[in-house]
Amino acid sequence: MTFGEFVKLYEEDVRPRLKLNTWLTKEHIIATKILPYFSDKRVDEITSTDIIRWENELSAARTTTGEPYAPTYLHTVSNQMSAILNHAVRFYGLASNPMLKVGKMGAKQSGEMRFWTKSEYLRFSEAVMDKPLSFAAFETLYWTGVREGELLALVPKDFDFGRAKLRITKSYQRIRGADVITCPKTPKSVRTIDLPCFLCEELAEYVELDEIADGERMFPVTKGYLYHEMDRGSRIAGVERIRIHDIRHSHVSLLIDLGFSVLAIADRMGHESIDITYRYAHLFPTKQGRMAKQLDEEGRGWR
Repeated sequence: MTFGEFVKLYEEDVRPRLKLNTWLTKEHIIATKILPYFSDKRVDEITSTDIIRWENELSAARTTTGEPYAPTYLHTVSNQMSAILNHAVRFYGLASNPMLKVGKMGAKQSGEMRFWTKSEYLRFSEAVMDKPLSFAAFETLYWTGVREGELLALVPKDFDFGRAKLRITKSYQRIRGADVITCPKTPKSVRTIDLPCFLCEELAEYVELDEIADGERMFPVTKGYLYHEMDRGSRIAGVERIRIHDIRHSHVSLLIDLGFSVLAIADRMGHESIDITYRYAHLFPTKQGRMAKQLDEEGRGWR
């Protein structure tokens, strides 16, 4: 069987188990970055040398703007190729995955995590205060740490303003020109978030003034609108333009500064504790100095 033929089989097996937007991302990577190299080659004839040449060619390739592909994107492409070959090994008798000897190109995480300090965010929020929807949206992102898809799926009945709680149960996607509401990213993402009182007051007022019905989306815009507002607000406020998702990092950074535990932060963000530890370890205050001091005191007691 050729690799192109096997990809059709892979799609039949895998696609029904995935959310539509997840499959469409995979489909694009397969069609543009993998099939052009391997489509006509027999699956059992793909060697580690073939993988090396493919990875080297992609690493040297450039986008339409002349930039190299981001290391995290190259790593995602490698993951997809490996997933297809692993599927062939597990279910269709391929002897081994040739990528195991080579390793994956790119990097799993981007090198530097970007985020705003509280003072930077406050300058930005003041800059977008002229648009009530924008102000309410970014206030929600910064003070709750929700993902942008979770934000855009919110309706008033997700909030209990009296008890200052927000229930996250869904996510918004724009797929092939249509608004699609899906389940959240992971089962852990279904969660209840306690809200600061000032945010409850702001959002309740926003809902009332805009006369938003219980089942109506509070922020009936796309992610593109938020990107445009990030550009505008950052420029006016004179702060570094970060990604929308980096506001989530900014919320975690704030919680770490306030002294909350890994477990408490993970529960609020819809992550496993180990993910918070891995991604944000460099932001937690070091205990090494205190450890050394106490060890010194212990050691001196025996001398």
